[in-house]
Formats: sequence, structure tokens, C-alpha cells
Amino acid sequence: MVDSGSESVVVMAGLDACFSVATDFENYPEWAHDVKQTTVLTRDASGRPTVVEFRASALGRSTHYTLEYDYAQAPNKLSWHMSDGDIMRSIIGSYAFEPAGSDTRITYDLSVELVIPLPGFVKRRAEMRILATLKELKTRIES
Repeated sequence: MVDSGSESVVVMAGLDACFSVATDFENYPEWAHDVKQTTVLTRDASGRPTVVEFRASALGRSTHYTLEYDYAQAPNKLSWHMSDGDIMRSIIGSYAFEPAGSDTRITYDLSVELVIPLPGFVKRRAEMRILATLKELKTRIES
């Protein structure tokens, strides 16, 4: 079963600054609590990471997954999907960046399908932890 969530936040920074931090994958372990390590595997002709491998904490264990990024709507949207993972069957997500005066509204959409079904209360806790990444992104951008 696919579980999905969406959340928005207004960040006190311009769109370009928000997009820059969101695509600075090498530094995710500094601010994204559950991300322990990132490795950029490939970049596009503009030098932007297109395939990134992650090691993260999830459900009380360490997990590995690889995401492929799509910059077709940059800098207004950054989309991704999972190409490889151990406890997830699929991950599809995006950050949408929308000007809000001198600030930026970021909307985080994420759909995850796990290999093993989880009880409802465990899934809700995991969803809250995943969506907390948006608040961590906001803190990083505004710092």
C-alpha cells in the first residue's frame, strides 16, 4: 500500500536560495536529522546531482536508497523517484517552490510504498518524521 503526505511552509528566503539548499545533497546529513550519508553518483551537464544514494535512519534501522532527480521544472519544482532501495518498494516526491512576496512557499509531496506493511500507529509516526524534513529544510535555509 502506498502512503503519501503533503505539507507546505513559508520560508523567509528567495526562491533561488531555497532551491539551492534543497539541491545541496552533500550537506543533507548536516541538517536532515534522519539522513546519515549521501553520495552523488551522477550529475547533469550543468553539474546538478541527478542520482544520489542515501543512507538514513528509518523505522529503527539503517536503510539505503537511491533517488533520481528531475530538474525539468527548475527552479520552481524539484522532483524525484527511487531507483533502488532496501525497505521501500517506491518513493516518489517533490519540492514545489512558489514566490510569496519576498519569501517562498515550499510544498513537500511524498509517496512511499514499503516492502513490508506496518501497523497504522507506526506508519503515522514515520509519516510525521518524514514530513519533519520540511521543517528542517526551512531551518537550514533561514540559518
